[in-house]
Amino acid sequence: MTDTLDLTGWTCPAPLRDQPRIVMGHGGGGTLSAELVQHVFAPAFGGAVLAQLGDAATVSLGGARLAFSTDSFVVRPLFFPGGSIGDLAVNGTVNDLAMSGARAAYLSCGFILEEGVETETVSRVAEALGTAARAAGVEVATGDTKVVEAGHGDGIYVNTAGIGLVPDGVDLRPQRVVPGDVVIVSGAVGVHGVAIMSVRENLEFGVEIVSDCAPLGSLVGAMLAVTPDLHVLRDPTRGGLAASLNEIAAASGTGVVITEREVPVPPAVANACAVLGLDPFYVANEGKLVAFVPREHADAVLAAMRAHPMGSEARIIGEAVADHPGMVVARTGLGGTRVVDMPIGEQLPRIC
Repeated sequence: MTDTLDLTGWTCPAPLRDQPRIVMGHGGGGTLSAELVQHVFAPAFGGAVLAQLGDAATVSLGGARLAFSTDSFVVRPLFFPGGSIGDLAVNGTVNDLAMSGARAAYLSCGFILEEGVETETVSRVAEALGTAARAAGVEVATGDTKVVEAGHGDGIYVNTAGIGLVPDGVDLRPQRVVPGDVVIVSGAVGVHGVAIMSVRENLEFGVEIVSDCAPLGSLVGAMLAVTPDLHVLRDPTRGGLAASLNEIAAASGTGVVITEREVPVPPAVANACAVLGLDPFYVANEGKLVAFVPREHADAVLAAMRAHPMGSEARIIGEAVADHPGMVVARTGLGGTRVVDMPIGEQLPRIC
């Protein structure tokens, strides 16, 4: 006679992420990043504004509603197909402001230069940054420069902060998402991260993959012209589409269901991800947004997006639901479903 093992009450514990030192994943926009903010930075800084934890903070000052955001850029390499660290430094901050409905007005710019970097390289980055700012309709109003010893940097790091005005009647935040909201993505996902990886690792996929780095302020303006009653916007940068959807689901207390085959993934990106063992849903974008829109406005908003150069490939990919709150699932092409988890760290470090 053999004893029967009683499994009643057994659980499978979640893996511990007790990290005594910072790892690369802490900068990836996933669970590790969130834990660092929640357990280190938020308790140290406090404040109701910081608690918003959006792409940009919305504050009232002198009777005006302002959006305020800051971002640092450590991309490697400095130049890549479709852009450079200078373009990213402008568009990344401009887009964070746009996700609150604001049109960026002014930027600050801080350069951290490594001793020994060529002045010509610094000049190229500065020129690219200035050109991108003019294209986005924003002015670089102030800045700073620091130099660190050789071996203590990686050529050039850039920080930008930006401010812009939020129009009356616009209230974009994940807490406004309700079951029935339609999920729209403005175009193909995964392009930026794969473009960076292809040049960083000298990989060839039969066709050049060009970053989608671009300012989204005018696209958001076209969407708000249809209705100010958009519920939330996010630009899926670090952690990709999956991270943005999970953040919105968690903050709103709704579930999200997307149809996998409706998410636009260019064949070159899909092939590259297959070779590299990556999921394009988790790969960074720098010129795309995801929107949660009330169902009654979805068709009109989608039409306005498709009429804009930055949204010509916009597509409805899913909806918010009452089931499985805080969880994102994808309907697969085979008729099943899979959970689209929040990434722990990041698949591709140093992509922005």
